[in-house]
Amino acid sequence: MQTTQTHNDSTVHESIEPAVIGSSDLKILKVLSLLIDYPSNELFLGDTLADCTEIVARSTLISPQVRTQIIDLIEDLIDTGCLEAQARYDGLFERGRSLSLWLFEHVHGESRDRGQAMVDLMNQYQEAGFEISVKELPDFLPLYLEFLAYQAAVITDDIQIRMDIADVSHIIALLAARLEDRGSVYQGCFNALLQIAGKPLEIVEEYQEKISEEQRDDTFDALDKEWEEEVVTFLDAQQEERCPSQTSTQNLAAKAGVKANSTAPMVDAPVHWVDFNQSPKQNQSASQS
Repeated sequence: MQTTQTHNDSTVHESIEPAVIGSSDLKILKVLSLLIDYPSNELFLGDTLADCTEIVARSTLISPQVRTQIIDLIEDLIDTGCLEAQARYDGLFERGRSLSLWLFEHVHGESRDRGQAMVDLMNQYQEAGFEISVKELPDFLPLYLEFLAYQAAVITDDIQIRMDIADVSHIIALLAARLEDRGSVYQGCFNALLQIAGKPLEIVEEYQEKISEEQRDDTFDALDKEWEEEVVTFLDAQQEERCPSQTSTQNLAAKAGVKANSTAPMVDAPVHWVDFNQSPKQNQSASQS
């Protein structure tokens, strides 16, 4: 797969083509990757959004209610238009850390532990033959979802892919709760991920209680305070000696037990997976490798 750097380490994805994505229901991960990513100009070209709508409408992995939520988002993007959608996206996901789409941000913050986690995940991508731009951060949620869509075609194991999403369901539920609190149409995408992972949507309400006393970090005062603090990047931490991670590099859940230095609150450790009563399906490639 080849991706192009265009906006704050986000990716540009190819147009949706059902024949390329494959016949598996997990092709919806490619759609969610596109929708959660920065709404680039390419998203609004051709039949991309129409194809997304068709795939969502046929999905059996999510409830009719959540399908409606995602289709509402797609229609809202069409009505809003590219430029306004981009401005809204910036104000929502890229202002403050509470809605950061970089998964390790919610686990490690900007500590050096995040650097090692990045290296481990990048190695996992490389071992699977999944190539990304050197400027991209491997824990960016849309990129991770595209990787899982790619893996679904390679390993032909839908249950394993769902388990991988379940590994980060605590972060997804936290983001869904914050999006619900802000009345965002993007919440449906995160509800879909929870259902694909086999998690009840009631977990979002549980996180609503946990965030009820949070201070918003996207206000001008909060942003000013953030800029005043010393910036520490994980890239610098990669160059320093430190003990290797004692956790598995095969999934993101293994990283979740480390205390975060982020200003966003810590989230609970992931819930253990309960197996599905279904057979894996043969998938075709979701991305160009």
